[in-house]
Formats: sequence, structure tokens, C-alpha cells
Amino acid sequence: MRDPQASDAIMMRRCIALAKSAGQNGEYPFASVISRRGEFICEALNLVRAEGDATRHAEMVAIALAQKKLGSMSLDDCTLYSTIEPCAMCCYAIRETRIGRVVFSLRSPVMGGNSRWKILHDDHLSSKLPEVFARPPEVVSGYLQYEVQNVFRKRSPLVWEFLKAREIFIDSPDIDHVETSNSKIRRSLWWGLVNWARASILDRFWRG
Repeated sequence: MRDPQASDAIMMRRCIALAKSAGQNGEYPFASVISRRGEFICEALNLVRAEGDATRHAEMVAIALAQKKLGSMSLDDCTLYSTIEPCAMCCYAIRETRIGRVVFSLRSPVMGGNSRWKILHDDHLSSKLPEVFARPPEVVSGYLQYEVQNVFRKRSPLVWEFLKAREIFIDSPDIDHVETSNSKIRRSLWWGLVNWARASILDRFWRG
């Protein structure tokens, strides 16, 4: 297992490099990478324009690829990296697949499933349905955000200035590691029992 900080740098730079290639498909630089315990699993670009499908966000594509590669609906111990804060749709998919960490660069107070809709930090899901939803993931925002800004600026300077002026995508004040209200619970016997029950009973006989 790699050191988490070293792994974050490797995976996010891979994500940024992928985003730079988006223009070849006429897409904007939305890209996502998923790793597990520091090891690369998969990567994906936004495919909304290429496939004419509004659900084909980079995060959604990456999640589908990771589930197929790992042979499981549950992506426990995985980290999802994204150039932009995942939207509400993507954040719900992150919660339902139980991804444990989310690392992104630019925040989106207009569309962000974390900044605006609070889905990633919503512990109501896990408290009411702990047999299905894992505890809220750790969230890291602002990671390599200036490098991602440069990618967007080079892709289309005018569009970038338009997005920036309307505060569609914004900086994070600092790289912040947001600890959830369940950070202590994750080490408790309760969560150990719930995790065992999910894997041994629910996932085995229902989710796969």
C-alpha cells in the first residue's frame, strides 16, 4: 500500500493529464480516476457530448468501470479523484457504492453535491440504512486546483473566464481535509459489525 499523500499526488496528476486530452473528443476537462488502497483501478473522461447521454459524467463512467473491474457493486477502500467537485448525481453514486475518500480540485457551489447539496457529508443515509450505506467518506477539496484551472484556461480562455465570473467553479481557500461527524464511529465496534454484516449477508445475497 502506498503512502496516502504520495498516492494522492500520483492519482490526481494522472487525472489532470487525462483531462488535458478531453479536447480531442470535444469535451471539457472533466476527468476522474479511482484507486484502491493506493493502487490504480481505472480512469474516465466525461462522455456526455461523445455519447449524447447526460448521465455519462466522468465520475459515473469511472464508477461503472471500477465495479466491473473489481467484480463488485461496493467500492470499499476506494478513493475517487476528480478535476471538479462531483455533482449531486455523482455524489449519490459515490455514497451508494461506499467509496471511502473523495479528492477533487475546484469546488462548484452551484452544482456541487458536496458544497451545495451536502450529499457526501449526509450521515442520515448511513444512520437510517447502515446495512446499505457506509459512513460518509473523507473529502479533500482544492487538491492541485491551480493546475486544474490552467487546464480549463488553456482549453477555452473565454469559457473559463465566463465560468469563473459566474462562480460556477471556484477555488478552495486551502486544501481541506474534512473529517465527518462519524470519524470516531468508524473505529468503533458498531461500524466493524455493520461492515461485516454488509459484506457477509447483504452483499453476498443481494448486491453481489
